[in-house]
Amino acid sequence: MNSFCIKTNNIKIINYLLKKLENVEIDGIYYSTNKFKIYNNIIIHNKGDNISDFENLICNIFIQTIIEFYENKLIKEIINFNYFYFEEYEKNKIFENCIDILETMGKEEKNKKEKLIYDEILKYIKEKKSMILDGFVRFRLKEYVKYIDNIVDEGVNKYIIDKEYTEFINLLKVYIESKKSEIDLIHLIYINGESILLDKNKNFISITENIFNAKYLSDISFSSNDFALNTLLTLLPEKIEIHLIEKEDEFINTLKSIFEGRIQICSDCNICRTYKMLNATTLMK
Repeated sequence: MNSFCIKTNNIKIINYLLKKLENVEIDGIYYSTNKFKIYNNIIIHNKGDNISDFENLICNIFIQTIIEFYENKLIKEIINFNYFYFEEYEKNKIFENCIDILETMGKEEKNKKEKLIYDEILKYIKEKKSMILDGFVRFRLKEYVKYIDNIVDEGVNKYIIDKEYTEFINLLKVYIESKKSEIDLIHLIYINGESILLDKNKNFISITENIFNAKYLSDISFSSNDFALNTLLTLLPEKIEIHLIEKEDEFINTLKSIFEGRIQICSDCNICRTYKMLNATTLMK
């Protein structure tokens, strides 16, 4: 018979593990509990001959337990240790970014993360008969902790980019409020990720692509939409009618954030229908 003992005094973890073990439907595997001097002990027994099933069960239960009870704690500890100089509200935002990254990652990436835990647990249970859970997470899961450290770095980078983006938007809003409009209306046709500008008489407005004349561009990129934004900020229309040939994206959301009440979204006027038809014809060729 093979047995493996899990040692912990965390009542929530104990209840979680017991619930998992109650649902095990593998012949020959059962569990028992004991309380010794220091730790509560959950002992998983295997009367069967299939050692791999027994080891796989332990590994999978541990993976779920570690992610459930330790992952968020590790993220917070890494943030507090490596990025102690951030304000508390900033740390909270970074934590939210990390959780979002973990929750939205693809299946392949999740499997990669879980394999880092699985491999270390499997190696350990082949050598040992018991595990102090807290100590194992702290001192044996180095590659997993390194992985979480990288996730925190991603969360910090996202926070910094979002912060700079917000500051950029706010500066442009202050600029707009301090200037008078130069033109009544501009139509912006947004098609295939590109912007076409028309005046109120539906004449084309030239979008300058001269970097030296582009005073209001962000320093992130010089895409065609950056130059369209620069033109809008130069002309400062009282109203911008956006004709969406496709769905909204980050650029449209940026325009809405900068110009706020000046923006009107349209998707079914004569201009929209004309460009939808032209776009469909182009795609058919």
